[in-house]
Amino acid sequence: MEAKDLKQVTAIERETFSVPWSEKAFADSMDLPYTLYLVAETPEGRIAGYCGLYQVFSEGEITNVAVAFAQRRQGVAGTMLTRLLEQGKQMGIESFFLEVRQSNLAARRLYEKLGFSGNGTRKNFYEKPREDAVIMWKH
Repeated sequence: MEAKDLKQVTAIERETFSVPWSEKAFADSMDLPYTLYLVAETPEGRIAGYCGLYQVFSEGEITNVAVAFAQRRQGVAGTMLTRLLEQGKQMGIESFFLEVRQSNLAARRLYEKLGFSGNGTRKNFYEKPREDAVIMWKH
């Protein structure tokens, strides 16, 4: 992900999440030395999706995963996450974790397909609507 991608990234963020990150939040996060953000592009050069992680020693917290509505169900998220996990391993990450809405069964199935498993919940983690998060790990 580069600064030139942020307008499209934040547009996808707003259409996907009820409490979206701002363009500044992405820009500030991208500048940190322990983060990795990827984008997927369409053949026409539009951003199809993005994902990111924070590295803390040998752990990677996957912070963002979103795909534009028009690009969903085409394998974009799986391809991006596979690349993110590969690059994370090259950075020395041995375990990855994320939180996902309990009701987001499509995302949970994708994460399970990639080797993640549920390992707890965070009560009332999400707002608008309030909902628990499932904590998922891949070791």
